[in-house]
Amino acid sequence: MLFNSWTFIGLMLLTATVYYLPLFRRVQVWLLLLSGFAFYAYDSAGMLLLLIASALLNAVTGYGARYLRHARLYATLGVVLNLLLLAMFKYGGMISSSFFDTSDGVGHLLCMLPLPLGISFYTFSGISLVVDAYRGKAQEQGARPPFMHYVRETLLYITFFPKLLAGPIAKSKEFVAQIGQKSLSDVDWTKVFKALVTGYFLKMVIADNMKDFTFWMAYPYFEYRGTGSLLLMVFGYSIQIFADFAGYSLIAIGVAAIFGYKLPTNFYFPYIASSFREFWKRWHITLSQFLMEYLYISLGGNRKGKSRTYLNLLLTMMLGGLWHGAAWSYLVWGTWHGLWLAAERALCGRRENVISLGAHFQTLSHWLSMMLVFIMVSMGWLLFMLPDFGEAAHYVQCIFTNYGKTVFIDPKLLPIMIYAMPVVVYHAMYYFRERGWMQRYVLRYDYLLYGLMLFLTATNSGSAGSFVYFQF
Repeated sequence: MLFNSWTFIGLMLLTATVYYLPLFRRVQVWLLLLSGFAFYAYDSAGMLLLLIASALLNAVTGYGARYLRHARLYATLGVVLNLLLLAMFKYGGMISSSFFDTSDGVGHLLCMLPLPLGISFYTFSGISLVVDAYRGKAQEQGARPPFMHYVRETLLYITFFPKLLAGPIAKSKEFVAQIGQKSLSDVDWTKVFKALVTGYFLKMVIADNMKDFTFWMAYPYFEYRGTGSLLLMVFGYSIQIFADFAGYSLIAIGVAAIFGYKLPTNFYFPYIASSFREFWKRWHITLSQFLMEYLYISLGGNRKGKSRTYLNLLLTMMLGGLWHGAAWSYLVWGTWHGLWLAAERALCGRRENVISLGAHFQTLSHWLSMMLVFIMVSMGWLLFMLPDFGEAAHYVQCIFTNYGKTVFIDPKLLPIMIYAMPVVVYHAMYYFRERGWMQRYVLRYDYLLYGLMLFLTATNSGSAGSFVYFQF
């Protein structure tokens, strides 16, 4: 069920209306559970039982890791079963095609398994819950809650429909602490309005219109485009994927706030980053934090010498890349970022800018660093648009070989610049506001910008398309 569909709007309004009626205040959690099941079953009814089974699995192992004897065994079992579930359903086809005969036996069975919607996100949520439960055992804690109460809270944490399919990945300890009766008077309607207007604008006006032009990046269409067109489409896709996923995250945050729940920020103006380390502190923040806390630190982080630190960075990003999709190209994408992060740490340390031109040229260094990071990140997105590594490599080859073979820039692709402009302005406004250059004007005319976004969403939305991260 797409956030930008009337079906979702209807589900959300119906749930919110019943949710805040005095008669139903005691069963608000159950209403959210039912809405979560309906939301998931709308597009994937056959996989609803798997979702519920996964949530119950995490409830049992999480409860054992927190409150019962042999806590380490429960925690290990929970993490291993979550990873096995993810490996079987998401990577079964890739594993079987690489190592088995897909015409018969185990290989054929793995290839036939469907890919459940949102499995990457809800299994990671499950791992977070089990690990946090185990770590919390050593901390001061109150009385043991009834098992069924714990199960209900876990079910809500896993199946809370605003974050179910594509995050943000909320930490269990932060989400569960919010569970309780909610009042309509506690809702921050200003936050809801700003998040929903910005989110729907990014998705429906920018991403959904942009996809009609970046479509020509697909093979074999790109072979007949000039160098300028190829570069312009890479730029456009970089803007599109940001608008699509940041838009989804903002909608999720806004909808969650309607029901009295706070989800973490997932994007923080990533395209003004002047280093790759900073980029990953701004892009898909909740995934970055998850990989840092549960993988990078567990591998040893930076505590075991420089060489091990570089290796841990590389391994973390390789596995983070593979998490995005069941194809070797995603592993290459993760390796691409891992190599940049490792090289940056080796050459620049913790310096803010990748490029250093000395103290007298700090501003120029900063801008050149931002350009370098944006270009390298954008080239990496090619592997999202073209998961076949051979096609992505051929696209890069065409950038260098198609110069002068055809029209440098196809005039039909120029609307990419128009649809990209709001995202550029969005980042520029933050950049200037943080430096105090335009703060007075930005704040004064803030309401006009939201009014304009609302108007454009109503009048200039593109054809509805699925969210890019639904495939992960």
